[in-house]
Amino acid sequence: MNVDDAIVEALEEAGITFACWLPCSLLDGIIKRLEEHPEIRTVRVSREEEGVGICAGAALAGEKPALIMQNSGLGNSVNALCSLTLTYRLPLLMLMSHRGYLFEDIPAQVGMGKAAPKILEDINLHTFTIERPEDLDVIPGAWKLAETAGEPVGVFLSPRLWRQIGR
Repeated sequence: MNVDDAIVEALEEAGITFACWLPCSLLDGIIKRLEEHPEIRTVRVSREEEGVGICAGAALAGEKPALIMQNSGLGNSVNALCSLTLTYRLPLLMLMSHRGYLFEDIPAQVGMGKAAPKILEDINLHTFTIERPEDLDVIPGAWKLAETAGEPVGVFLSPRLWRQIGR
């Protein structure tokens, strides 16, 4: 099984039923599989805070939402995370490709690559980093934590993970 299939399988195991996503070359395989998935409804969004809002509505409607994005868009979503999901105690799994550190070729990605984990820490959200395919079981546990705590949880997909599979 390739890592994209394994990530979607981990999302299934977590019980995710709804996913908003933004384009990212590293996440293309995951997004394609989610778009074809018969039991996970997907919505493409143009901005991360839009995804937070739509996922919040999905959570209120009884869905189990995930936001699939690059960490570089995290800055766009902070206000929505704080004023919507945290205020109303709505669970959300944020699955992010972690750009901007380790092997990064695009200078514009570096600033947010360093800041993203600290941003989530500063707003008191739990974060996890997946570095190896064997660690994908973090995803169901992260969702369970999001449900139990009633708040978003961030999961970063490390550049080491992508490098191991040749991306």
